[in-house]
Amino acid sequence: MAKLVAKVYGDALFAAAKEAGRMDDIYDEVHELLKIFKANEDLQKMLDNPKVIREEKESVIENIFRGRISDEIVELMKLMIAKGRYSQIESVFEYYIGLVKEEKKIGVAHVTTALELTEGQKEEIVKKLLGTTAYESFEMTYAVDKSLIGGMVIRIGDRVVDSSIKTKLYELSKDLRKIQV
Repeated sequence: MAKLVAKVYGDALFAAAKEAGRMDDIYDEVHELLKIFKANEDLQKMLDNPKVIREEKESVIENIFRGRISDEIVELMKLMIAKGRYSQIESVFEYYIGLVKEEKKIGVAHVTTALELTEGQKEEIVKKLLGTTAYESFEMTYAVDKSLIGGMVIRIGDRVVDSSIKTKLYELSKDLRKIQV
């Protein structure tokens, strides 16, 4: 249900931002709001608290954000409060960010390897990804997981390419268990 809420509200915000020609401005604001929400847990707790009445929450949104961020986002937050969906505002913003990145053909890749990669290796991975996808640029994150033994795991969205030795050994052991002697 939460993914559906993020999609519905995120799609609406994206359509409104694109129609107004403000996709990048709203992208920047949403990015900053996510940082603000993560840094101010008390604000999030108050806005998520069912004991705080709707009008009080809307007043807080108005007082803090009106005139500082776009009216579209203020109205979206107030609408989500009115509909009892405010707890999913961060997922809506993250969904919107994803839509903008897709629109701009920016891929987000998470690469996990057994050893730290050199800058040259990282550049080769980016070059390979650009050549095999429709993306024009990538935001890359790298992690090290020694349990992979070797190889790498690349995740872009819901797609995963796993060429790790750990996975190959697991699949080999599964295949060997199927063989009857």
